[in-house]
This record gives sequence, C-alpha cells and structure tokens, in this order.
Amino acid sequence: MTTSRRDREKEKMKELILDAASNIIANDGLDKLSIRKIAAKIEYSPSIIYHYFQDKDEIMDSVMQRGYQKILQAVSSAKLKSLSCEDRLKEMTRSYITAALSMPDEFMSVQLNSSKDALTHTSSLFKGASKEKPALASLYICLTEINKDRNIDEDILEMTAQMIAVSTFGLILKLIAEKNIDEKQRQSLIDFFADETVIKMAYVNKAM
Repeated sequence: MTTSRRDREKEKMKELILDAASNIIANDGLDKLSIRKIAAKIEYSPSIIYHYFQDKDEIMDSVMQRGYQKILQAVSSAKLKSLSCEDRLKEMTRSYITAALSMPDEFMSVQLNSSKDALTHTSSLFKGASKEKPALASLYICLTEINKDRNIDEDILEMTAQMIAVSTFGLILKLIAEKNIDEKQRQSLIDFFADETVIKMAYVNKAM
C-alpha cells in the first residue's frame, strides 16, 4: 500500500470517528461523549480509535475546531472582501446564522455547554476577545471601519462586537427552538436582523 493511500485511509477513518462524535454530541450532548460510544457507533473496538486520537479530549477538540471552522469560513469568505463595510457586516451576519442553522443540534449542544473544555472554544465575552477569536475579530474590524471617523474607544467597539455576537446567538437559538416558523418568515427575520438591527447597533453612540 502506498503512503498516499495509507494517508487517505487514515484521514477517512479520522473523519468517520469525528462524524460519529459530532452525531453523539448533537443527540446526547457534549457531556455524554465517550470513546466507547464512538466505537459502538462506528462498529469498531475502542482500541482502534486510540490509533487515530490520543483520547476523548483530542476528539472533542477536533470536533469543536471543525465546527468553529464552518462558522469562520462563513464570516470570512473571499466574496465578502469586495463589499462595503456595512454590506460586509450584513452578509457576515446572514452567513453566520445560516452556518449555525445547518448544524442546529450540534450548535446548541456545544454553545450552551459551560464546561471548561467547551468554553475554551466558545467563550467570546472576555476583554480582548476580539484579538483572540477570529470570527469576533472580523466583526470588530467591520465596526472599526464603520466608526473610523467617530473616535470611538477600542473597548467600546469590542463590547459592541460582543453584543452583536450575543444578539445573533439569541436569534439563532430562537430559530432553532421555534421549529414551526415557515421558511419565508424565518428568512424575513434573518434579513431584518442583518439589515436593520445589526446595522443600527454598528453605529456606536459616542456617549457610551
């Protein structure tokens, strides 16, 4: 077997493990994830999994990194770079919501988990988060551009970015929870939030 074929098969097996872990997290919650459950789901012995991952923590870390990458890709795609800062902010908001809604159970299970491991990936309200969290950094940069002539304190801009992120998170949770909303109403809410609510929040009041 050639090295490239071995590498492909190794990656395929790792993806199988991560897909199973994601499914368990989505259905049972992050706290219920275990090597034994993953092994049962993919119909291999637990010992096989240790050939690909050191332990459950590494699997959990990989799953959460993969989920975060989906969000990050949604808010930093190349097509957004050519837009004005306002339009970029609107599309970033829509893209983030769409990405989250594409994996609702996993999103809720991870984002609502308060364990130390989960918060390593999901926390965004601490001071300086806009410099450490790429998705929040993209939002912060937009706000900086929008308010560039208004001499707004950096801490205020960061808190505004955090509040927009929290508000977006709240809308996502309600859209996930209220499954009876028809698609037209769902899209209207997303568009109104992105085009009106977020933009109004983006223009920071200097009196704050």
